[in-house]
Amino acid sequence: MSKQGQHVVPNGQKWSVLRAGASRASGTFATQGEAVERARQLAREQRTELFIHGRDGRIRERNSYGKDPHPPKG
Repeated sequence: MSKQGQHVVPNGQKWSVLRAGASRASGTFATQGEAVERARQLAREQRTELFIHGRDGRIRERNSYGKDPHPPKG
């Protein structure tokens, strides 16, 4: 996980929220939805990005809550 921000990753049958580069989870939750809710809150507070991984470990969704390096035009 080299991308800065909060990552929601599978952890056995549960889901964990990890800050990029951290070795310990910020929290572990029974459902992905609960983990996403907590990670979104942390990303907003820290003005970083949120990466939601699927069961296969690949990033399936990404949201930015900080300064967007590529804002939409118009």
